[in-house]
Amino acid sequence: MDDFFVKAVSILVPMILSLTVHEFAHAQSARWLGDRTAESMGRLTLNPIAHIDIFGTILLPLISIGTSLPFFGWAKPVPTNPTLYTRKVTMKTGYMLVSIAGPISNILFGLLFMTILKLMFVFNLQLSPQIYGIILSFILINIGLAFFNLLPIPPLDGSKILMWLLPDHIANKLEENGRYFFFILIALLFLGWLKYLAYPIWYTLTFLTDIFQMKAEFFAIFMKVYGG
Repeated sequence: MDDFFVKAVSILVPMILSLTVHEFAHAQSARWLGDRTAESMGRLTLNPIAHIDIFGTILLPLISIGTSLPFFGWAKPVPTNPTLYTRKVTMKTGYMLVSIAGPISNILFGLLFMTILKLMFVFNLQLSPQIYGIILSFILINIGLAFFNLLPIPPLDGSKILMWLLPDHIANKLEENGRYFFFILIALLFLGWLKYLAYPIWYTLTFLTDIFQMKAEFFAIFMKVYGG
């Protein structure tokens, strides 16, 4: 029970906060473009309570942590109305900018915790594996969320970027049938195909640890926390 509690805290807390940052970025970018829809619904906030979906953000991840089911979760999607965007951009471009803000925010949030970890190494702070585990979770979850949401499958953010690139008549068809792609996403999850996201995530970690000049230290902590 204690192991489950520690694991749940070290994964669930970073996940909730990372999803919060992701949804806030959507709301803020929409606000910058002139759409106050999310703001009027109380979603332009970093308060996690405003973004939590009880099943998708709490129950399903806890079930995944306690079982062998694939880890999966989501927050309440932020509403946006492209017709309210500034005329300085097209609705299609505005929709893409609001969508890509989510993955970008997760990359930046992950970099923040990479910086925190680097400072810990610089000042030679000796912390418990549990604390290191939480920091690593912030890094891994944010990089994972960025890559996952960039998949060009509705309703993920990557599909909005794909629609921006496609001709209007094809993009409209994709949007009209977007609800059916959710089942494809679930199928990919349970078939285990999403495990291939581990490759770009791992290469990104390797690249970032090179940039931060802490590859040896990072992977030593990684193995200590996850490798037993």
